[in-house]
Amino acid sequence: MENDGSRVESLERGGEVLTMSESRTREISPEEVCVLIPTLDEAATIGDVIDGFYEHGYTNVVVVDGDSSDDTREIASDRGAQVFVQSGDGKGQAVREALEYIDVPYVLMLDGDGTYDPADAERMLEPLSRGYEHVIGNRFADMDDDAMRALNGFGNRLINRSFRFIHGADYDDILSGYRAFTTESFERLSLDSDGFTIETELAVECVKHGVDTTVVPVSYSARPEESETNLHPITDGGTIILALYSLAKTNNPLFYFGSLGVSGIAAGGLLGAYVLWRWVQYGVGHEILALASAAAILLGVQLLMFGVLSDMLVTLHREQRRRLEQITREARERDEK
Repeated sequence: MENDGSRVESLERGGEVLTMSESRTREISPEEVCVLIPTLDEAATIGDVIDGFYEHGYTNVVVVDGDSSDDTREIASDRGAQVFVQSGDGKGQAVREALEYIDVPYVLMLDGDGTYDPADAERMLEPLSRGYEHVIGNRFADMDDDAMRALNGFGNRLINRSFRFIHGADYDDILSGYRAFTTESFERLSLDSDGFTIETELAVECVKHGVDTTVVPVSYSARPEESETNLHPITDGGTIILALYSLAKTNNPLFYFGSLGVSGIAAGGLLGAYVLWRWVQYGVGHEILALASAAAILLGVQLLMFGVLSDMLVTLHREQRRRLEQITREARERDEK
């Protein structure tokens, strides 16, 4: 993961080094934090999750429910949480809608399935007090042996490696549902995802908009037997991989258009080689295939050129945004003086 090379401090837990900014520090009180829990049929676990945060002093709990068919909403309301029923479908839509009702500066978001530990709340929020804007809880740092199926573990690692390769940042566990972030940084993100790709889109948007992001180790437990997952490893995993690739269009256009261009050139080259082989071997010409080969190669070259130009524009845009943010910070500091 890329970090500012100055003013850094390393914390260690279980052999894993955590890099944290040493910039301006302020204490975060529980009253400044909203615990946001998207739910769908989590009656078996939601009560214990809410009670766990209450025990640690976090009483501002918001449950945004996807129209559960069980007693999730009733249990959450009885435990004192604010309960909203989302107007649409999917976890991503629920998160976006819930943020419209949150009026505190910090959000601690997690799933309501009982796999995340409320005791890790302070660990999640600490980097925000040090100047970070988005925190991801790394489940692989302290995971129960039966918390994740082998197929899910393989898929998660494949997705994390793909994210690192495509988007150029190492966040260790981009699919983690345990997040802490400032509401101000969330407002800067352009989120469109409705389903389980919300975590993927959050990670990509953090890279795209230069949101200062770090990773902390958290514990991850197995789902209780009476709780059923809403995630389908094959279909949702494939959707996440496609989202990673499609989101590169605006975050890493050189990779997106370049990969399409290389594919076009390769396809055209193979087709051209076949046409040439048929002509040399048998003296048979394939004019239509030859034209298709030339068109594919030409399209591939154009896509490569477009990718290079797009990458230059994105780089220029990011530099301008950094300068504007720096000017804004300097003006704010002058006003505070």
